[in-house]
Amino acid sequence: MSTTAKTPIVLIHGLWMTPTSWDTWAERFRAQGHEVIVPGWPGIDDRTVADIRRDPSALKGIGLKQITDHYERIIRALPVKPIIMGHSFGGVITQMLADRGLGVAYVGVAPGQTAGVTALPLSTLWTGAPILSNPFGRNGAKPLSKRHFHFTFGNDLPRAASDALWEEYAVNSYNRVFFEGVTSVLDEKGGVTHVDYARTDRAPLLLIAGEIDHVVPPTIVRAIEKKYRSSGSPAIVERKEYAGRTHRLVSQDGWEQIADDALGWAVSHATASATPAA
Repeated sequence: MSTTAKTPIVLIHGLWMTPTSWDTWAERFRAQGHEVIVPGWPGIDDRTVADIRRDPSALKGIGLKQITDHYERIIRALPVKPIIMGHSFGGVITQMLADRGLGVAYVGVAPGQTAGVTALPLSTLWTGAPILSNPFGRNGAKPLSKRHFHFTFGNDLPRAASDALWEEYAVNSYNRVFFEGVTSVLDEKGGVTHVDYARTDRAPLLLIAGEIDHVVPPTIVRAIEKKYRSSGSPAIVERKEYAGRTHRLVSQDGWEQIADDALGWAVSHATASATPAA
């Protein structure tokens, strides 16, 4: 089958990362004949990690709606609706795009919660502590320390190995994104991350959790699934959990299994008519 005959895939990275965090899955999906689009958040675009660290000013003040609108413009320019996959806060954006009806199937990989999902384990709160502890920095772009990276992304690794990954991948935060995500938890109707859980025509959604994820523990992913299911919508929502996996699901040893599972599920559940997103 030709590349053009297969559904395109849009991959959305998370906070503290760039599109390069998806290189593993993107290359694997392309090898199977899919067009894979991996845009950066506004301010990241196609910049290098070193350049962003040197000058993170373009990240300041940008919020989730602006980022989601950015992805919507990209998706609406495609000839057909894509499969949309997002990691972490990219999983929040994926759910917001699903609420806009822009994909044929969605996969949230360790997805953050949208408005009204109130589960907030202590490890998740600790993840955001360096940002949330300073409300005056709401519109800033705080660096991620190697120590905190080890807690959030590298908790399966010795510190030296985690530090090496920090050097390769980690960039500054979009502080506003974190504040908006947390404040939306208790504001289901008016939060920035509001979605209609009861939407009946939403394309199928898969939620993926890692057993030892500190940022988005399985408790959160289960709560997201419950929120959708309890809405009464007939739209498909399913969940998979992987033992021994951290928040680094897209690159931790054994990522190939998760990537293949995610793609197989998305392709098999994609709606029959991949019509233009417009």
